[in-house]
Amino acid sequence: MVEIIIMTTIALSVAMVIPFYRVAVGPTVYDRILGVGVMGTKAIVLITLVGFIFDRFDMFIDIALAYALLNFIGTVAVAKYLERKGIEH
Repeated sequence: MVEIIIMTTIALSVAMVIPFYRVAVGPTVYDRILGVGVMGTKAIVLITLVGFIFDRFDMFIDIALAYALLNFIGTVAVAKYLERKGIEH
């Protein structure tokens, strides 16, 4: 079972390259925000998978929840800032 979780973790880590490309090259600021949000969501899943690997899921789920809250608050804060400034590009 641990081998399957490790392979899933590696595959998810490789899949984080696609949204990173959107963050680096995205034509608009909104594309970059979306890419960071997707990377944050995948990072939350990676944290929980690492918790399963180390057999300490209870500790890692707390870390994942805190990271999810920070990811959400950060995204909303940047969106509000950009809305107030009227930045389109």
